[in-house]
Amino acid sequence: MKNDEDGKLQFYTCNCFTTDNIFLKDYKLHIRFVSEQQFKLDYQPLLRRLGCVTDQQFEDVLNEISQEVDRRRRLSVTSAERVAVIKGSYQPLYPHVYHLQESYLSPKFKQIVEYCRSSTASEEGLLDLLEEEAAPRVYRFPVFEKSFCEELVEELEHFEQSSAPKGRPNTMNHYGILLNELGFDEGFFTPLREQYLHPLTSLLYPDCGGRCLDSHKAFVVKYDMNEDLDLSYHYDNAEVTLNVSLGKDFTEGNLYFGDMRQVPLSETECSEVEHSVTEGLLHRGQHMHGALPISSGQRWNLIIWMRASQERNKLCPMCNRKPTLVEGEGFADGFTKHSGALMNVSCVLT
Repeated sequence: MKNDEDGKLQFYTCNCFTTDNIFLKDYKLHIRFVSEQQFKLDYQPLLRRLGCVTDQQFEDVLNEISQEVDRRRRLSVTSAERVAVIKGSYQPLYPHVYHLQESYLSPKFKQIVEYCRSSTASEEGLLDLLEEEAAPRVYRFPVFEKSFCEELVEELEHFEQSSAPKGRPNTMNHYGILLNELGFDEGFFTPLREQYLHPLTSLLYPDCGGRCLDSHKAFVVKYDMNEDLDLSYHYDNAEVTLNVSLGKDFTEGNLYFGDMRQVPLSETECSEVEHSVTEGLLHRGQHMHGALPISSGQRWNLIIWMRASQERNKLCPMCNRKPTLVEGEGFADGFTKHSGALMNVSCVLT
């Protein structure tokens, strides 16, 4: 196992990051791009059926793909550059929100976590404390106090309005904030994952890495009437995902869930799930889902993709192949060069 100079695990990204799961927004299609020849063979007939019929339209698609591949190849460098600029120039509005405090958490959430930490905790007992949604193994519970959600959104708006550089949260979301670049990981999301979410996921998702979560990617996405309205059907680059509604005032915009990604859409019946401010939806990352369009206002959602290197080291969840690794910054995409139980991680092999 490789560690960095501070004794922390070295995390990696799979090579497929530059080739797979590139989202073409106009056609609501995820594609794989290795070469133009491969792309034409694999996707040109499908794109024609979806409305990409002229040479210019196809050229526009190739240009969009080229820009996205280039963005991904330069991502670690450009992210490090943004972090340096943000650290040197951005003055937070509420410095205290960068450090997790128990007072930020809802009493119900703390009760749930306390139960999970007890020696008598069981999945059955935990399910008595949670609301299971119409979609299987999707759970809803309050996470934060409303006053904290309001302060966090104000902090994020303050950052958004500043001159500091911003990166896109992921391929599908154009508006939002990468919270690791803003400095939230060490003081907020790492303790939230390790101390509060790990006890829940250990009981609820032992079969997909819930007992071995050792990294994460946390970001905020924003939906606005003049920006992104919705989010197409997809799965996450995660073993377990927590999606918390932070605010603000909006109507509609519920989430919907289908089946696991291995099940064809034609065989899937989707279930709509209400998503209220302060509440989180916890689900498996490979569970297909999307967000319906808002009809008014503005909506901010906190997304935490939680990863278990023990699981993804065997099979990359994005390309469904054994990962080929390149070094990454920070938690990267959560791969390590060690497939067994990790040091400093409370993990039971599943």
